[in-house]
Formats: sequence, C-alpha cells, structure tokens
Amino acid sequence: MKVMFVSLGCDKNLVDTENMLGILRERGFEFTDDEMEAEIIAINTCCFINDAKQESINTILEMAEHKKDGKCKVLVVSGCLAHRYKDEIIKEISEVDAFIGTSSYDRIADVIQAVLEGRTYNCVESADRLPMIKNQRIVTTGGYYEYLKIAEGCDKHCTYCIIPSIRGSYRSYPMEYLVEQAESLAANGAKELILVAQETTLYGTDIYGKKSLPELLHKLAQIKDLQWIRILYCYPEEIDDELIEAIKSEPKVCNYLDMPIQHASDSVLKRMGRRTTKQELINIIEKLRKNIPDIALRTTFITGFPGETKENHEEMLEFADMMEFDRLGVFTYSPEEGTPAADMADQIDEELKEQWRDEVMELQQEISLDKSADMVGKIIEVMIEGKISDDDAYVGRSYKDAPNVDGYVFVNTSASLMSGDIVKVEITGAMEYDLIGTPVND
Repeated sequence: MKVMFVSLGCDKNLVDTENMLGILRERGFEFTDDEMEAEIIAINTCCFINDAKQESINTILEMAEHKKDGKCKVLVVSGCLAHRYKDEIIKEISEVDAFIGTSSYDRIADVIQAVLEGRTYNCVESADRLPMIKNQRIVTTGGYYEYLKIAEGCDKHCTYCIIPSIRGSYRSYPMEYLVEQAESLAANGAKELILVAQETTLYGTDIYGKKSLPELLHKLAQIKDLQWIRILYCYPEEIDDELIEAIKSEPKVCNYLDMPIQHASDSVLKRMGRRTTKQELINIIEKLRKNIPDIALRTTFITGFPGETKENHEEMLEFADMMEFDRLGVFTYSPEEGTPAADMADQIDEELKEQWRDEVMELQQEISLDKSADMVGKIIEVMIEGKISDDDAYVGRSYKDAPNVDGYVFVNTSASLMSGDIVKVEITGAMEYDLIGTPVND
C-alpha cells in the first residue's frame, strides 16, 4: 500500500519521521508524495507554539478531505499534537483513524496494520519511553547532511515551554547506539552530522552520571566519511571547558554553536525560569570567543514575554548590539496552555510583540551585513547543496551556516559540482545573510 508522510515542526521531529519511514519500508509499504494516490496518510505534528499548532490542525483537516474524495483508507496523526490533544482531535476530526504519541513512533506499522484490520490501536504511551530504532532510516534531507538525535525530553521546565509535558524527562541515547547510527548515516552518504536534542549539552548525565557530549564528539569524529559535525541547542549555563576544548581540538567539529538565550534582562530571564543572568551570558560568550576566535554563535530571543517592559526590551537591543551574534532568530512570545507563563499577569499585546521583534531583527540585519562584508576576500570551505537551474552557479553553506535556519554561499562556477562536495571558495560579494564567491583552484 502507498503511504504519504507529512512531517511538520523541528528537525527532531524529522528524525522521528525518517525512522517511521524506515520501519514502514521494512514492512513492505511503498511511498508517494501525491495525496490523491495515497492509501495511507500520516502526519507527524508539532504544537510547540500556537502557529505550529495551527499549521498541524490545518494540515490534518486538509488531509482528512482525502478520506472523502481520494484513495485514502487510513489517516494517522503522530507527534506532539497527537500526544497532547488526542481526545480533542477525536471529538473534532472524526476522519482521523489512529494516534501515535511522541514516544511511540516505533509502533507506526503495527498501528496502521491494526486500522486496516478494523481494530483500534491508539498508541499514546508514557512520554518517558525511549524508542530504540534499529531499522535503516529513510533520509529526506538529500543525504549529504543528516540529523542525529542524541537525547529526548527536557528537565529545564522554562515557564513558557510545554515540551517537558509532551516529550518527557531528559533521556540520553546510549553512546554506542548513536555511534552505530552515525556510522550508518555516513556509509549512506552523509558528510555532515548535526547533533540535536531539546538540549544537547546535558547529554549523558542521566545514564553516565556526567556530561558526555565531549566524549561523544571525539567518538563521532573518528568516523572516516564524516567531514563536519555541528552542534545545536546548547544551553549556555551547561557549556563548560571540556566542551569548549572538544570543539576547539576536533577538526571535524564545526566552530559553530547554537545557544538559545531568549532574553538579556535578568528580571525577564528569572520569570522565564532560565538559569543564567546577563553577566553570566556575557562571560560564556567572551570565553567561547577567546578560546575559539572564529566561532560562529547563533542564538534566539523571545519578545513580548509577560511583564516585559520597554526598558527590558531596550536592554535586549543593547545586549544584541554589544554581543554581535553571527546568527540571530527572534520569536514573539506564544502563551501555551498548561505553562506557568500563560497565567502570568501583564500579557503583552500582539502588535507590540511584533514591533519589538522587528526592531531586534532590523538591528541584527545591520550586524549581519557588517559581518558578511568582513568575509569578502577570505577563503572558506563550502558544502554544496545544489545547482541553481539555468545558471552557472551553485548554492552551498559554510561552517557558519546550519541548514534551513542560516544563510547560504552562492558559488559562481561552470565546473560540475555535486551536492555534498566541499570546495574552497573565495568570497567576492556579501549580502545581509548570504555570501557570493568563486572556487579556488588548489
């Protein structure tokens, strides 16, 4: 039978989707990207913030129509929305046949088989379960870069975040399991491995009794076919000397760190349940740059958190201006039911949240343009992602750029390049977020 899969949300969700695809392939299912031809439609959902929740609901409603006028016999909803809102979806969208929670995605084939046989098999188990997938994942990123999810869940309990309720407590995958997964991905063409989790910096504390991300990095760096290893979602308070040394000393580990900060005002950080002060953030950023001078730092801010004042916002702007992050994303605060922040007084008007977000991004655009201009004349390595049609040019990424969230390097050349090739490029032009260059002949 033909299955169509829709994967929404974050890269961690994408790993779950790829694992489910691998399980279904092993069980004999075929795949299609045409919803009119699909006999089974599965949607891996997200509900981290309201916009993601609405996208998931709209996608379910859209796909439910194919139960009426298409070939679809089974509609499955998995992931965060299924785990959190199963009962509500059952009441409102009767076309959905089965639900799979965040910790039960390894049951996908059994759930579909049960529905086909006329049995009900809604599989929303404890969020603290840890699936261990041995099947070969079906990669959907193009194959030259791939995500490796090193842990599930989170113990931080920030006041705005619902993730611990949906994804459970922090659980690390065993190191030997991750190395085996990474070797398999590399053997199938992955040149870049991107480590993800709700928080990567605490990897191993639950099963090894200590932070073990540095040890994992050293083991992964030994995999011959891997060229780049990138780390996302490092909480600033957990970045220690051992991790800094591992990034600095391992040539395959990109001098790049994604470090969600969320704000710079101590009063806002405290209400958010964050575990750093502004001065502590400044200290860790300075330490990183002192030890790894060419490190690219990415972070995220939230504007319009309950009780945030204009003075708090100005403090955020001053901090962003002083720190000059290489990459910066800004989200407006989204009140999520069941979180402490949703019940806080002094909720901020949406229009003001968006105004503050735009002000931070305008500042960052200026910073980014200056940083891009500083790259002109330099020679950097670029991983090719694809060719620009009808043009002698390719699009790629430098070590400073994570897929789908950062900028690109446009490479002008008539040479034949392949996705996944790493080439030396001299930067000849700069835009706010992207660079332009030409290959350097060795």
